Amino acid sequence: MDDAAQAVASSPAARRSLGWAMATAWAGFWLLMMVAEMRNHPQGGWEAAWRALVLEGSSALLATAVLLVQWHQARRLDRWLDQPARWFGTMLAITLPLSLLFVPLVHLLRVALYAAAGQAYPHEPLAEVVLPETARFAVFYLLFCGVQFGVRSYFAWNGARLQAERERALAREAQLLLLAQQLQPHFLFNALNTISALIHADPDRADALLTRLATLLRAATDLVQRPQQPLHEELRLLHAYAEIMGERFADRVSIAWQVDAAALACPVPTLSLQPLLENCFRHVVERRREPTRIVVQAGVEAGRLRVTVRDDGGTLAPSAAPGVGLGNVMQRLQALHGKAAWLRLEPLAGGGVAAVMELPCAC
Repeated sequence: MDDAAQAVASSPAARRSLGWAMATAWAGFWLLMMVAEMRNHPQGGWEAAWRALVLEGSSALLATAVLLVQWHQARRLDRWLDQPARWFGTMLAITLPLSLLFVPLVHLLRVALYAAAGQAYPHEPLAEVVLPETARFAVFYLLFCGVQFGVRSYFAWNGARLQAERERALAREAQLLLLAQQLQPHFLFNALNTISALIHADPDRADALLTRLATLLRAATDLVQRPQQPLHEELRLLHAYAEIMGERFADRVSIAWQVDAAALACPVPTLSLQPLLENCFRHVVERRREPTRIVVQAGVEAGRLRVTVRDDGGTLAPSAAPGVGLGNVMQRLQALHGKAAWLRLEPLAGGGVAAVMELPCAC
């Protein structure tokens, strides 16, 4: 199935179509059951039709109600779709009590329908029909569970596949974006210029900065193969970027790192923090002469990672929109975590701007 077909298969319209198809098949099944019941009474006529309608119609009505409730409640089990034994084990655990309840209820419904028609419901002793009726309902119920497991597994797999494709597409876009926009030619020029100025005065320092630059370029190139990495790896890249920029603005910037050790293993999108720090240099450090203090903070609370990069000299217009780099990070966060992750810019009361990123941490 190609990408377009996959997208259609997971769209609301496709889900509605599938729902109608399943409802039609379910109705057709019970219609066939009524026809089969009528054939069991060759005398035909109104009496056979009435009996078939009551017997199979009552079963269909209650079975449909039970399965609709079960379909809705089964959403809680979607987290176990990758564990079929656990999923079916849970379904089996509730099959027996449902089966035992189904038979008395359907019997009472049939008695009520016959009574409403002014007739007595002809049936075998209840003790003789409980076991076969219970077994029949259990078989039908488990067959439905099998169909439901297949349908839910398909949509879960398809959703994960489409999300992975979106993530790869955003990673490819981010790779180009980071090379063409974030690691812009002027940054490369200034970085190389800084390194060149140190070659004769401090060869060891120049060599170290050149290694940092190579690390950044390698990470941007490998972004497609590694869209996420632990925070400690991301901070290593951020230190490389900060070291290069700090050398260029040595007398105009200081950077403080306040990172909780518990946050270091949390996964974050690769090169997602570099645009946050670059914002500080481009919009604050480069535009002012007085020293700028930048603070990088990271911590975990209630299973969520919060990363903040703030400066003490930036300003934020009321209608300011995120730039290309931050917008790309927002898209990647949404592709990975949906509404559970976000990135925003906040003005600070004492002056300055904070870029705050928050996302789930399952480490």
